[in-house]
Parts: sequence; structure tokens; C-alpha cells
Amino acid sequence: MSEQKNHPRRGLPRYAVASGLLILALAIIVLDGANLVAALVVRSPSPHANHPVGTTILTYRGHTNFVNALAWSPDGNYIASASSDRTVRVWNAFTGKTLLTYGGHSDEVTAVAWSPDGTRIASGSRDGTVQVWDPGTGRPLLTYGGHTSDVTTVAWSPDGTRIASGSADNTVRVWDIISGTTLLTYTGHTSAVQTVAWSPDGTRIASGGFDRTVQVWDSLTGKTLLIYRGHSRHVAALSWSPDNTRIASGSADGTVQVWNVATGSVLLVYHGNTSTVSAVAWSPDGKHIASGNEGASATVDVWDAATGAASFHYLRHTNEVLAVAWSPFGSLVASGGEDMTVQVWQATR
Repeated sequence: MSEQKNHPRRGLPRYAVASGLLILALAIIVLDGANLVAALVVRSPSPHANHPVGTTILTYRGHTNFVNALAWSPDGNYIASASSDRTVRVWNAFTGKTLLTYGGHSDEVTAVAWSPDGTRIASGSRDGTVQVWDPGTGRPLLTYGGHTSDVTTVAWSPDGTRIASGSADNTVRVWDIISGTTLLTYTGHTSAVQTVAWSPDGTRIASGGFDRTVQVWDSLTGKTLLIYRGHSRHVAALSWSPDNTRIASGSADGTVQVWNVATGSVLLVYHGNTSTVSAVAWSPDGKHIASGNEGASATVDVWDAATGAASFHYLRHTNEVLAVAWSPFGSLVASGGEDMTVQVWQATR
């Protein structure tokens, strides 16, 4: 059977549907003709079933260089992983089967993001472009070349009509996903932009970088609304809380800081990481934060977003962790980094 029947946009392969109908026909056995005495239910184990916290569900080894960024598909069944090997790979999150390898970039791929409707992927690269492409076929749809240096980060607007991309050219550009037209260029940063996060309601964008600030600004006008200066070294990662009220920012100062978006007031500082916090991701239910560590310990910490209490330390990577992403289901995390693997594991119950 060809891989095309299994890719993210075409649903179940035909053999799975046929098998399912056969299983359903055999599922109920009536022993006395009047009452249902016993039922035989035959089904495959659910890939989304809970495992003990810390259980590694899958280790994906398709890349030949660092894994720099990760994104789950909106349905939670697939993962896109971006690598310094100049590729993005799309693969099944529970079998590890590679469905597609996208090789459109001419340099290291630094960023990847799945569109909210699941039909497109955006990837950014040191080649200075953002490329938008079909995750089922690998067909390129648009190449955005508005930046003058490395693209370091990309994020879709919640409605899927715009992309924000940050660059080593010190700017964030917001552009139209259909035409590729630049809608606005944000120039508030004084050095390279490392991370961008769109607010859940789509009205604001947060960006951080080597000027040690996080800047929150209006996504339509580019007007700066707040500048957060709590970090003592560069800001490497951002994640907006699902309730739209808080931002978690990770830094080379070794902290993750959670703060109020409206006022800039600090709510808690997490000191569990031992080196640069390279990745931060808020769980879909808003209760936990996962943070990845570039230090020698190569850990991902999962901790309480309200109290800062650590709940679990994932220690299975053998080199620096560069990317962390929660599944849409909220209990699984994918993490990747310099050991060239992506590991999918149970983070909460």
C-alpha cells in the first residue's frame, strides 16, 4: 500500500475501513437469543490512551542533524519536525512512519508551524524564506522572501489568514497567506528576533529576542502595547496561555517567567532549568508548562503554571533540547534537539 493513502489529509487507508466493518459485524455475540449475555469488542489500542507519566511512546529517528522545531497537526495524529538537515518531515505521531519529507529550503530549517485548519505547513529557514506547502503532497504553495536575513520563527494567526515571521534582520513581518503581501513590519526590536507567539484571540503578537525584551503589539497596526524587561539575557521562547491573559517567556538566563500580559507584572519565575531555556509550551488546558533545556542535563521540565511546582523531569534526550510541543489532547509532549531525535511521551494524566 502506498504512503499516499495514509497522509494527514486523506483519512484512514481503505484496508482499515474494511477491517473495521468486519470487526463491527463480529462484535456482538448473542448467546441465548433473547438477552445480550456477552459481547466481544475487538479494537486496536487507542494511540491516545493514557500511559504512566514519563513513558516514551515513540522515538523518531528520521533526521540527520539537529531538530530545531516541532508542530503537531490540529487533529493530533501527525507531527512536523524541522531540522538543520534542511528538511521538514511529516510523520505519524504514534507509529513513527514518515509520510513526507519536504526539501524545499536551501539551508537549515529553523521553524515550523501547522495551519489551524490542518491543510498547510509554514516553515522558516536560514535561507531567509518562509515557505508554505501542502503537508499531504509536499507541493509548495507560496514562498515569502520579505526578510533580509535568517528566518528564526513563524506563527499562524488563529484564523489562518496571516503569518508572523521573525528574523535575524531584527524585524517581525506579518503577511497575507494567499498573496504573500507584507501587511506590516514591526521594528521595535534592536537585535535579532528569536521567537514569536500570536495571542489566542488574534489581536496581539508577542515577540522576543537578543535585546532581552518581550514586546507585545497590535497585530493589525503594529502599535507597541507593552515591553517586558524581566530577563537578563536573550529571550529564546514564548508561549501564550490559552486563556489569553499570560505569557511564559524562556531565556538564556535559565528562567521561565510567567507574567500578566495586560500589566507586565510577574506572576512567577521558574528556576528549574540549568541553562538556556530554548523552548516553552503551555498545555491546552492551561494547567502546565513544558520547558526545554539547552544545558548538559538535556531535560524537559513539566511544571504547574499557577504555582511553579515541578511535576516531572523528562531525561531521555542525550543532548540539548531545542523544541517542545504539546499535543492538542493535552497529555502528550513531543520534544527534539541536538540528539537528532523526536520523542513523544506522556507528560500528564
